[in-house]
Amino acid sequence: MRQPIAGYHRDLEDHWVAELACGHNQHVRHDPPWVQRPWVTHAAGRESMLGFELDCKKCDRGEPVDQPV
Repeated sequence: MRQPIAGYHRDLEDHWVAELACGHNQHVRHDPPWVQRPWVTHAAGRESMLGFELDCKKCDRGEPVDQPV
């Protein structure tokens, strides 16, 4: 299920995590050459992606919302 990005935070390993409107969290790493997300490396890039929809597998599986950090 597609869900829009509502915000961000960093996890305990300092990786960026997208907070989705559904209440689930999803890592948004820039890890070339496998994952190309250069927008996550700077504040303006992250802000530009607010509202962008990501595929939420947790919604597909009917999982409860993630605990706030």
